[in-house]
Parts: sequence; C-alpha cells; structure tokens
Amino acid sequence: MKLKLKIGFVALLIAAVLAVFWSLIRGYSFDVLQSAGTIGDQQRNLIVFASLLSLVVIIPVFAMTFWITWKYRVGHKHPGAYKPVWASSKVAETIWWGVPILLICVISGVIWVSTHHLDPYRKLDSDKPALKVQVVALQWRWLFIYPEQGIASINYLPLPIDRPIDFEITSDAPMNSFWIPKLGGQIYAMSGMSTQLHLQAHTAGDFTGRSANISGDGFSDMVFTAHVTSQSDFDSWARTVASNEPPLTLSDYTQLAKPSHDRKTTTYKLEAKDLYDKVIMKYMMPADAGTMEHMHE
Repeated sequence: MKLKLKIGFVALLIAAVLAVFWSLIRGYSFDVLQSAGTIGDQQRNLIVFASLLSLVVIIPVFAMTFWITWKYRVGHKHPGAYKPVWASSKVAETIWWGVPILLICVISGVIWVSTHHLDPYRKLDSDKPALKVQVVALQWRWLFIYPEQGIASINYLPLPIDRPIDFEITSDAPMNSFWIPKLGGQIYAMSGMSTQLHLQAHTAGDFTGRSANISGDGFSDMVFTAHVTSQSDFDSWARTVASNEPPLTLSDYTQLAKPSHDRKTTTYKLEAKDLYDKVIMKYMMPADAGTMEHMHE
C-alpha cells in the first residue's frame, strides 16, 4: 500500500511540474520551431532530429539513475546485492558505450551534410531571380538598401514571398548579428567586411528580426519587422517609395549613422547609389577615405 502511495505521489508531482511548465509556455511562440521560410524549415528539422536522437541516450540514463537510487536506497526491504568486487558485464559495457558512439556517428554525419547544405553563402535553388538586399547595422538601428529598386528603409524590411533573398550584410557600428528567427539562422555584421545570407519566405506575414549579438546600450532597440507579402504588393510598395519618399544622400546617412534609440520606421529614395560600398570602404581605407563627411566632400 505504501509503495502505491509513493508511486502515486511521484506521478502527481511529475504531472504538477508538467502543468506548471505548460502554463508558463502557453501562448508563447517559438519562432525557431515555427518557421516560415525554406532555410528555417531545414534548420528546425535538424534541431528536432538531433534532439530526438539524443533522447535515445538521455532517457535510459535518467531512468537507470532513478531505478538504481530507488533499488539501493537505505531502508529498502529487498535491496540489491552489494558487490564491491563485481566484474564488469561485457554486454552492459557494449550497450552503454556502443549505443552513444553509434548515435554520435549518425548525428555527426547528418550535421556534416547539413552544415554544407545550409551554408549561409550558398545560393538557393529557384526558378525566380533573387532579390538583393544590403543590410547595414547602425547604433542602434538597421538600414536596408534595395539597390535594384533604388530605395532604402530603416527598421522595416518588406520581402516578396517565395522568392530567394540575397542579403549582403555589414556594420557601421560595433559588431552585430542579423537574425530573422522565423526565416533562418543569424550571421554576423562586421565593419569593413561584407557577409552573406540567403533566405526565402514561404509564408506571408510580419516576422520580428533582431540583433543576436550584444552591441552596447541600445542593443535591445535593434528590432525590425520583416514584412513578407506578394510580389505585386512588394513592387507597388517599392514604386511608391521611389516616387514619394525623400532622398537618402551621403550627408543624410551621416546623421542616420549617429547612435540613436529611435525605433521608428522610415523609407527613402536612394540617391547615394554606392552607399553600401562606401560604408565598407570607410573602414577598409580610413587614412584615405576618412569619415563619411569627407567621402561626401
């Protein structure tokens, strides 16, 4: 009877813990696991596969830990036999060494293949032409440049659905990390360098983007919205911005690049066509190029 009560108590305790955990996470979204992009789907599947495969080792280890603790506890009516000079079991040794080694080999192979397949520099296969977007991490805002459309925006990233996006990413501030969790993994933005990231959204909607690298006092302000819409809506937005918004010159950019906690979105017609390259060269050739004001002059 006492054994049944103890088992019932343990079961209730486990159920209570699970209920509390569920109540805490209910209503929250996990963007990495609820992906809306081609790369995000593949990364989510890899995470789930590796996690489930790891449970093949983790669950038996925890089960054996509780079983051994229960069986050999002080006061047990039928304790396990005490064998201080017990010789090892070749069968047991083979199982608890062989299974983890086999799992590690499988996971290593899968991750090796996936790592090359999910290389952020690897272009996505598609029958549609890629949209080029240049990203500049500022203090503490994001500047998005659409060189083909001749427009730019602050903290607002419209993207067409089902079309590859070729991101070129740099920084005019401390090192940052560009990340849209629902669409795919992050990649660093560094001054004087240009990194690449290729993503594609298969679901329309507004997705939060952010910096994944602490970059100072305004780090928490580095949040933007990736607005995924139809190609026709994207084209209409781009034409409207190019026709109606104020121009973004080098001198205007100099003001934008100053540290700011302003999280509002702004759009511009891009007058400085080579702005992205000038931001990079600002750090590549500081002695010759000087500040952005000197470039403008």
